Amino acid sequence: MRIKITEKTEVCNYGKPYIIAELGANHNGDMELAKKLIIAAKESGADCVKFQSWTKESVSSRKVYEDNYFLNDDYRNRSDFSLEKIVEKFSISEEELLKMKQFSDRVGIDCTSTPFSKKEVDFLVDALNAPFIKIASMDLNNYPFLSYIAKKGKPIVLSTGLSELYEIDKAIRTIEKAGNEQIIILHCVANYPPKDEEINLNRIATLQKLYPFPVGFSDHTLGVSIPLAAIAVGACIVEKHFTLDKSMFGWDHKVSATPDELKMICSEALRINIALGKPYIRCEESDERKAAFRRSIVATRNISPGEVITESDVDYKRPGLGIAPEDVGFIIGRIAKKTIEFDRAISKEDLV
Repeated sequence: MRIKITEKTEVCNYGKPYIIAELGANHNGDMELAKKLIIAAKESGADCVKFQSWTKESVSSRKVYEDNYFLNDDYRNRSDFSLEKIVEKFSISEEELLKMKQFSDRVGIDCTSTPFSKKEVDFLVDALNAPFIKIASMDLNNYPFLSYIAKKGKPIVLSTGLSELYEIDKAIRTIEKAGNEQIIILHCVANYPPKDEEINLNRIATLQKLYPFPVGFSDHTLGVSIPLAAIAVGACIVEKHFTLDKSMFGWDHKVSATPDELKMICSEALRINIALGKPYIRCEESDERKAAFRRSIVATRNISPGEVITESDVDYKRPGLGIAPEDVGFIIGRIAKKTIEFDRAISKEDLV
């Protein structure tokens, strides 16, 4: 199945990969930094930049802020920061997101976002006119939310981290029941970063077999090897966190790709996709190339007219311009019509 996710772009398994530069909160609440990220993503070859649409109220309850839940060492060691302050600082307002969408349009790169509330979904659809809606792994089992998004009629990109197969299946059925079959499934492991043994890229093939929808990969690994490997097993989309500097203050910078890494992912992903080619087998080399590398039947000695050619009289050498080795039965036992010189190809004209 092919899913149209923008006016110009369709995705399918083993198709041209669509690369999403996940900006998330890597703009750190600074829209000038966000613009630099958008430009760098475009220059690196990405097809899309993606933000995350949340506010302090829409993403977490009071208990999370009271406990400073998920507060890692970047923040824990800073007495001037609490999780609540950071979430507030790193969120992007509707006005700012709309400006970033307009800026992305001018730069020439697709732009969308991940919503975390119905209000944010409404804004993405009605005001931003996002080409598709990305659903975060944390919301895969939020079935009322999935149904609400599905009824908007936009293509849905569904991350499957944190989930068992039965939950993934229920999420897909929920979206279908709401009348939306524009689904792209993303294999995902929501550890930052995951260990190699946790990645299980073979699950992409499993999802491809289980569902008619295209399957991609939401990547949280370090480096470029794993997202490129995902392309090799047919991922239609690769989503990769993106930063200008891994050492910047913020929760995703360390596991994000730099412009050089993203550029490598984009260029090599396209190369891999082209190299995968078609499943049927045929010779790609030219007749000239085949002739240069293959062998012909040659004489192992000077053979005089009237002599019967035996198996010991023939050998097989380049180029393949004469009788092919597979036709040696045509020569053995035949009588030489004329002198056949040593190390020369034997032709039909040489034989009685």
